[in-house]
Amino acid sequence: MNDNKLMNRAADNIRILAASMVEKANSGHPGGAMGGADFVNVLFSEFLVYDPENPAWEGRDRFFLDPGHMSPMLYSQLALAGKFTLDELKEFRQWDSPTPGHPERDIMRGIENTSGPLGQGHTFAVGAAIAAKFMKARFEEVMQQTIYAYISDGGVQEEISQGAGRIAGALGLDNLIMFYDANDIQLSTETKDVTIEDTAKKYEAWGWKVIKINGNDPDAIRGALNEAKAENERPTLIIGHTVMGKGARKADGSSYEANCATHGAPLGGDAYVNTIKNLGGDPTNPFVIFPEVKELYAKRAAELKEIMAKKYAAKSEWAKANPEKAAKLDLFFSGKAPEVNWAAIEQKAGAATRAASATVLGALATQVENMIVASADLSNSDKTDGFLKKTHAFKKGDFSGAFFQAGVAELTMACCCIGMALHGGVIPACGTFFVFSDYMKPAVRMAALMEVPVKFIWTHDAFRVGEDGPTHEPVEQEAQIRLMEKLKNHKGHNSMLVLRPADAEETTIAWKLAMENTTTPTGLIFSRQDIAMLPAGNDYSQAAKGAYIVAGSDENPDVILVASGSEVSTLVAGTELLRKDGVKVRIVSAPSEGLFRSQAPGYQEGVIPADAKVFGLTAGLPVNLQGLVGAHGKIWGLESFGFSAPYKVLDQKLGFTADNVYKQVKAML
Repeated sequence: MNDNKLMNRAADNIRILAASMVEKANSGHPGGAMGGADFVNVLFSEFLVYDPENPAWEGRDRFFLDPGHMSPMLYSQLALAGKFTLDELKEFRQWDSPTPGHPERDIMRGIENTSGPLGQGHTFAVGAAIAAKFMKARFEEVMQQTIYAYISDGGVQEEISQGAGRIAGALGLDNLIMFYDANDIQLSTETKDVTIEDTAKKYEAWGWKVIKINGNDPDAIRGALNEAKAENERPTLIIGHTVMGKGARKADGSSYEANCATHGAPLGGDAYVNTIKNLGGDPTNPFVIFPEVKELYAKRAAELKEIMAKKYAAKSEWAKANPEKAAKLDLFFSGKAPEVNWAAIEQKAGAATRAASATVLGALATQVENMIVASADLSNSDKTDGFLKKTHAFKKGDFSGAFFQAGVAELTMACCCIGMALHGGVIPACGTFFVFSDYMKPAVRMAALMEVPVKFIWTHDAFRVGEDGPTHEPVEQEAQIRLMEKLKNHKGHNSMLVLRPADAEETTIAWKLAMENTTTPTGLIFSRQDIAMLPAGNDYSQAAKGAYIVAGSDENPDVILVASGSEVSTLVAGTELLRKDGVKVRIVSAPSEGLFRSQAPGYQEGVIPADAKVFGLTAGLPVNLQGLVGAHGKIWGLESFGFSAPYKVLDQKLGFTADNVYKQVKAML
């Protein structure tokens, strides 16, 4: 145990660096970082187990930051641990700097998750703790890590915290320790003005162990962490009562602590100078790691070297005794696409694509040992039960299965699955109705930003949900999700793959593409209703190009008909009527415009020539097909909310019939 005088000095060092980063950038949040410095210092200098020389070591403890605005605290802490240079801290919030305003995932530098939207970061930690439990059930001796999370008042207030708290408690995630930085101050108000409940009792009601401490006292922090690590039934919430802007002084020398003004703005001028002096730093040269603090972290590095030598030796012995398990562990963490016998999957002709998805999931459940599938209380409707029937759901004390029943909590479920992917070693997928993707957009965006390959399964893809009425009928959702295919990630690639297959066989190909996509999230959009198969002889493998010419299309067509999903079969039916009038037709199935636009220009022109007459049919907003049909084509879509009626009635009333395809194309020609 380190001397508390030294620990306080190290925490003050973090405070000085954090305040100075914000001051130099003239932008950021110093107060919270200054209050939380004591906890992260104790955690990193005495508790967190990781390999500084191999940051991606799969057995490491993981630290998930929820309040991303407290990045100056994390960067400063990681600078003490040797992961950032002082020059890099000086470039906080600047162009091309490794220290952006909110932390972005960078395992090599010790950053486990991108954070910013409050509530998501600690929910990623819940997902990581689930993944760790899954791995421990299979590789117990070498997967003993602890997942740490750090949350603020804002994260506790965000609605997602209810789902995260409920799930962690219900599953008994005793490998999860969360520090709640309770400093009573928010950006624009005191916390008491907006939060009156007893947070401790709330978490206790969810089945958590709760410990209340002075969050700026090293001894109290140590005691709480040791108590939490000894807990073997429940997740632990450490409520650390901290001081916002600890050590801050105003221009007149009076206290600037516990003040909203320090939350989201630089301390400024004489207040900054007085604060740095008060904390034992030099305002003219603040970017310094004190010699005694350097020594503290050099000592921790030496301790970690010893700890890791023992860990690696134990793993080596385990691998010798369990060569098959060791090979499997390496494979799981390799991030490679799993080997699946796709050719052996037999689909029922004319099935709904959600049912076809269930068939694929049944095969994946037996062939992909590290896949976890989740559902937001809809497994028998979104047909993720195709997977569940071959395994069993997680329960407190039993993670030998591979299904996660999330309850009715789409955003929480999505973030938990992202956390599983961030932990590594598992392939997560989660399902719900497509209309409820509205609840998941913030998570989908973060998955795309972090480039994690979560599979999002969305069923009941259009107004054909029918009798459930407009609340359950997606219209604008496809347009919103397909925007993620147009948005590029920082590697210059489509930030997401979105696939809406045309029939049961194309569903198998869509799942193959999803499982082979190891670099971005995938959205799979499936029908509720049965869909007629595409013409005999169709080469479904072409779906891998995003859009392709369906079998039976005419040479030198007069018109090209384009759609995705169940509308492709409607085009096929309409084509029969057009051909009776001597119209030559090409049908294009376009499960993914983003994938199609990634193909060579020659291929794109060969499928949909620039000068062709093009007609598009979509059960969503017409904009879904605008990029494929072009300005001179014609699109029949849905421009209003849906209606409550049987889906076949809706097809007739809304014009999604062969007769209307014939009528619209004839008028166009």
